Parts: sequence; structure tokens; C-alpha cells
Amino acid sequence: MRKILITLLIILLIAAGSVFALPSLLDRKMNSVESPAPYPASEPAKQLHQQLFIADLHDDVLLWERDLLKRYDFGHSDLPRMLEGRVGLQVFSTVTKTPRGINYERNSGETDNITLLAMAQRWPKETWGSLLQRALYQAHKLNEASANSDGRLVLIKTRSDLARFINAWQEDPQRVAAVLATEGLHPLEGQLANVDRLYDAGFRITGLTHFFDNEVGGSAHGLEKGGLTPLGRQVVKRLQEKAMLIDLAHASRPLIDDVLTMATRPVLVSHTGVQGTCKGTRNLSDKHLQGIAATGGVIGIGYWETAVCATSVEAIVKAIRYTADKVGVQHVALGSDFNGTIHAPFDVTGLPQLTEGLLNAGFSHKEIAAIMGGNVQRLLLASLPEN
Repeated sequence: MRKILITLLIILLIAAGSVFALPSLLDRKMNSVESPAPYPASEPAKQLHQQLFIADLHDDVLLWERDLLKRYDFGHSDLPRMLEGRVGLQVFSTVTKTPRGINYERNSGETDNITLLAMAQRWPKETWGSLLQRALYQAHKLNEASANSDGRLVLIKTRSDLARFINAWQEDPQRVAAVLATEGLHPLEGQLANVDRLYDAGFRITGLTHFFDNEVGGSAHGLEKGGLTPLGRQVVKRLQEKAMLIDLAHASRPLIDDVLTMATRPVLVSHTGVQGTCKGTRNLSDKHLQGIAATGGVIGIGYWETAVCATSVEAIVKAIRYTADKVGVQHVALGSDFNGTIHAPFDVTGLPQLTEGLLNAGFSHKEIAAIMGGNVQRLLLASLPEN
């Protein structure tokens, strides 16, 4: 009997070990690159790149149980690789729920992949059943990384924070500004008051929907794909009152229309493609590009195939060129979707290849500086809470 019990215990331990190892295996498989580092670039591109302040509007690394301060040989980014890639500002998004069988066309919110991932990654028990707690836990992870970074990762909550950071960065660029965002507002759990909970936790950019319709409004990938709900209208008003930037990535077309009608401040799209170069369910039409630009907002161009119809620098640059020609260089930005279960052409250390691609496409040095980070810097300095 004792031998049987020991055997069963060994089997259970092996099974448990497999469960806990699964997230790392998924991370390696789902956050992949077309080719490994190092990434070659021309000398003129490398020289220009070293003069740039790079800002990226979307990274999902907080979803994964990696130490943000440690360098890894998988996934798309971590602080050491961001510093090597010359990133000056990174928006970190929090993923709290995705449906099983996730697809670009039609999903319900009845199932959830993140519950099992949270358990396997040993997140606190309160996160297992609460989307709000999952967002707050990922915010805690970013705060903890910042506190342990010796000033190399700086959490930004106000315009003053960012202005001070930029001054320090100009003296020593071996530091990254971190801005916290949500991938959809289902963490509100239907409660308007939870906007304040997210604000107090440091969130400054808020996606409204992700891969399914929620209490706020319709997703481009949802069942109804509707506009703002009555609660959604209250949420948009509260977000604008609190100077929290609204992110229309993954939003349905009617939802985009409704938000643009209500917008009194700039809105952004953190990671997207454009219909003009790549037809797709969530890629932006010319009308919506123009509407977002009219608010003073920016459009972050993504790096993955369904955004730009290829896994290549050339495809990313093509979408950037189209958007810049349509609404102006001042409204274009980077929106990698790194670590968001995408296959990218490079990890963050490969960004000089994108600088080279923009040079080859005929953009001037000034235009490249704006696209690669200047536009995001300008938007946040104008739009974050003052203090």
C-alpha cells in the first residue's frame, strides 16, 4: 500500500510539474519571431536609431510569468532587450480574459483561457474568479518591477512624471518609461466605480473591448459587434473626465463611431492594421483613420500578419506609409503587440531594421523620429493627467 501511495504521489507531482511548466512552453511557442537575434541593419540606420526616442503602444508581457528585469532568449521583450532596442517608452497592457477557440470573426464571452493560465502561473487566488483582480495583479507586477529596477523602469502616471523622465532620458537613455493600459474594460465587471479603481492603480490608457463584446460595448470579434451600451457611454464620459486615454483597438465599427461622436479629447488605437494595405476584421478604414486623427490621436501600426498581411518589415512600413499619406505623419506610431501571442519579424532588439525600412521608404529623419516615438511622446505630454 505504501508503495502504491508513493507511486501515486510521484504521478501527481509529475502532473503538477507539467501544469506549472505549460505556461512557459506556451510563451515560447506563441510569442515567436521569424528569425532570431542578432538583427542586421545598415550603418546609417543604426546611427539614426541611436538618436531616436522609441515609443511602443502595446506589449502584453505582464500576462506571462517572466521577470521583466531579466533577459530571456524567448518572447519578444524584457527590460534588457528594450534598452538594447533603444525603447524610451513602453505601454504595458493587461490581458484579463480571452475566449476558448479565439478567432478574429466571432467570439462569445462565455469561456475563458486566462483562468487556467492564472492558476498554472500561481497568481493570487483572488485573480482566479475576478477580472478586476487580474488587472490589478498585473499592475502590481509592473509596480514591483519598477521598484526593483534601480531607476531603469519608471512608471508614468502624469504629464509631470513624463516630462521629468524625458529630461533624465536625454542625459542617460538607459531607462524606459512605463505606461499602464487595459486590453478591454471587462475588468470593470459592470461597475462604473471600478474606473476609479483602475485609475488609482496607475492605469492611464484603457482599451474598451478585446475579443468579445462586454458591458461597455461591441468588439470587432464579438457576436453582436454593436456600439456603446448605456454603461459604455457613462464609462467614456468618466474616462475623459479623469484624463484616461481611450484605446479603440479591437473595437467594433459602431463602437468606434460612437466614441468618436463623444470624444472631447484625443483617442488612440494602440495596435492595429489598416484596410488600405490589409483587409481584416479589425483593421481600420480610411474613415476611421481620419476620425481618430481629427481628435488629435495616434494610430499604432502592428507587426503581425493579420494586421499587415505578412511577417516582414516591408509590410509594417507599407502600412505606416499608407497611414501617414492618408492622415499625416504626426498621427502614426508603433503598436507592436509584442508578447500578445503573435509571430513577429523580430524581437525588440530588431527595431533598427524598422528604422532602416522607414529610411528606404523615403521618410526623412524628422518623420522617422515622429513615427518611432515622438508622436506618442507628444500625445502623452498633452493628454495625461497634469499631476
